[in-house]
Amino acid sequence: MPDQHYTYYRDIFQGQPMPFAFLDLDLLNQNIHEITARCGDKHIRLASKSLRSVAVLKHILAADSRIQGIMCFSAREAVYLAEQGFDDLLIGYPTWHQNDLAIAARVVAAGKRITLMIDSLEHVKQAEAVARQYGTRLPLCLDVDMSSDFPGLHFGAWRSPIRSPEQARPVVECMLKSPHVYLDGLMGYEAQIAGVGDNVPGQVAKNILIRWLKQRSISEIAERRAAFLKLLASYELPLRFVNGGGTGSMVSTCTEPVVTEVTVGSGFYSPTLFDHFRDFRYQPSIGYAIEIVRCPQPQIYTCHGGGYIASGAVGVDKQPQPYLPAGAQLTELEGAGEVQTPIRYKGPIPLNPGDPIFMRHAKAGELCEHFNHLLLVRNGALVDKVTTYRGDGQCFL
Repeated sequence: MPDQHYTYYRDIFQGQPMPFAFLDLDLLNQNIHEITARCGDKHIRLASKSLRSVAVLKHILAADSRIQGIMCFSAREAVYLAEQGFDDLLIGYPTWHQNDLAIAARVVAAGKRITLMIDSLEHVKQAEAVARQYGTRLPLCLDVDMSSDFPGLHFGAWRSPIRSPEQARPVVECMLKSPHVYLDGLMGYEAQIAGVGDNVPGQVAKNILIRWLKQRSISEIAERRAAFLKLLASYELPLRFVNGGGTGSMVSTCTEPVVTEVTVGSGFYSPTLFDHFRDFRYQPSIGYAIEIVRCPQPQIYTCHGGGYIASGAVGVDKQPQPYLPAGAQLTELEGAGEVQTPIRYKGPIPLNPGDPIFMRHAKAGELCEHFNHLLLVRNGALVDKVTTYRGDGQCFL
């Protein structure tokens, strides 16, 4: 029962100063089990951007042998994780600044595997120059565009400019000529499948359109990825990995024979933006609590803080949402504020100053930028407290 869920967490965190963030290990482990089951025999690479805690990364990596490697979001983060004992670190976005390339090169020269993302001749030459300076060979991953274009619509993210094998050919040949870089893998992120909800309440027509666009895009993606692999095979290039996918596209990506691994991140925490996919629903394992500090009128409970807004195009869907007690809602005019968040609640649970309202963030790892720690819950008890990147004194973007 929803009322019992509220009292369950309220009792666990009795007396805990607010605001605080928490991670329910029982629900996290359930998500891990369901995600690995859906990926079949493919390897899973963790998206660190969606997790942002060394302890959580270690917990998930230890859960199943198919979970291998991490996709990082910056070179400095990859180096930091290498220092924490992680290996097989793929940087999911291009690195340009020479200082960032240099720290990665030093770690690679010391024996760790950090793979840089590239999608142009300029990226290759920049990495080559730094690798030569440090007397090492840098592994590179070719990022290819997986978006689809329909009349009047670019369906996907603006990432790589490489859309065809012929566009990739000069970049590949540049790598082949260099003694200081080599092609380690291929990546194509189908953002329009992985991150776009297709079961949003009150949007029946839009949901139908998005599902149709997704189906058209899925077949196009498979053909395009296979064409890139054919090109690379013509050069007899042995790739260590072919990466694709995301939380929302695992199943379709895993059907492609050429794919060796899928990247998953948000599904482990399951933020609100992942509530609206037709084909899956994971458990909300992460959340945060804000404290009721006053009641300006009956059924309005004003809390201290709480306005942790997600990145991306500004919209109501990027606001955090009240989770428990069930039925609690943000007010339309104020929403979630930096210093106060009024909550409208008409349910049966009596609420008073000092009581928590449990919230969920729209995205996954971004919540960790606001808290030094995650309080860990298991079997109805508070069992541990672990640091986030912020708690480790790290800020990468």
